[in-house]
Amino acid sequence: MKLKFQKHKPSFSSPFWVTSIPFGWLLLFFLIPFLIVLKISFSEFRLGLPPYAPLIDWAKEGVLTIKIDLSNYTFIGTDFLYLFAYVDSLIIALLGTIGCLGIGYPMAYSIAKAPPSKRTILLMMIILPFWTSFLLRVYAWIGILSPQGYLNTILIKFGLIRIPLPLIDNTFATVLGIIYCYLPFMILPLYSFLEKIDHTLVEAAYDLGARPFQAFLRVIWPLSRPGVIAGSLLVFIPAVGEFVIPELLGGSQTLMIGKVIWNEFFTNRAWPVAAALAIVMLIFLTLPIVIFQRYQEQQMRFFDAD
Repeated sequence: MKLKFQKHKPSFSSPFWVTSIPFGWLLLFFLIPFLIVLKISFSEFRLGLPPYAPLIDWAKEGVLTIKIDLSNYTFIGTDFLYLFAYVDSLIIALLGTIGCLGIGYPMAYSIAKAPPSKRTILLMMIILPFWTSFLLRVYAWIGILSPQGYLNTILIKFGLIRIPLPLIDNTFATVLGIIYCYLPFMILPLYSFLEKIDHTLVEAAYDLGARPFQAFLRVIWPLSRPGVIAGSLLVFIPAVGEFVIPELLGGSQTLMIGKVIWNEFFTNRAWPVAAALAIVMLIFLTLPIVIFQRYQEQQMRFFDAD
């Protein structure tokens, strides 16, 4: 009796091809650029093009030499300008996240409680700003907040103020821009969890004598906490390294790390220092990213259980 074995050829629907596409995307657009930036961060600054010395070099005798320069990281640790930039970035990103949560939670809860026929329209209104350019949306706030903008003009015409308010080129404008641009990233995860809450639990809390605020704190809030964390991380992580919003709305008074990295790259042409700043920022954001992945897995298990 002879047994014939047939070789199995992987099809495009096999798990190998399905997982290779996202892993290839991450390899091409994340891992390789990260390794390039990491290499530049350990290089020595020099005048020329590119403005850094090669990390690996062959000597005339045919000896391979690797020159690792740690002065870029020590320079960051000794210069208080970069420390202030990191602290300001964390504070502004935190304020923007709190603002998005304060505005986004009632909106997400209202959409979750709306009739099913109206939820699609309400969600479309939340996603609609993404159809326009991010840069144009930020530019629009310049026309609203500037001293000759619409807001100051209306307040002066109604006699509420005499001189224009300083609403732009400060931290307030930067936080406002972050709240406006990243609000959908807070609403959508919150809605996905609030929509899954069994409202019979809330009715049971009412039957047991709980007031609406007590029912919210003891029933709705704990069940929506994973959505709160997921939405907060989706806002906080990109807001820390934001460049466009502080550049256009914050002015010279707002010092965020994304703006500092841009200045080091394109104004000072100090690529090794800018690369080191980017690596340190990435290390700072590693913990929130890990937490986000953890709660994302919980979100998937929640949906699977439902």
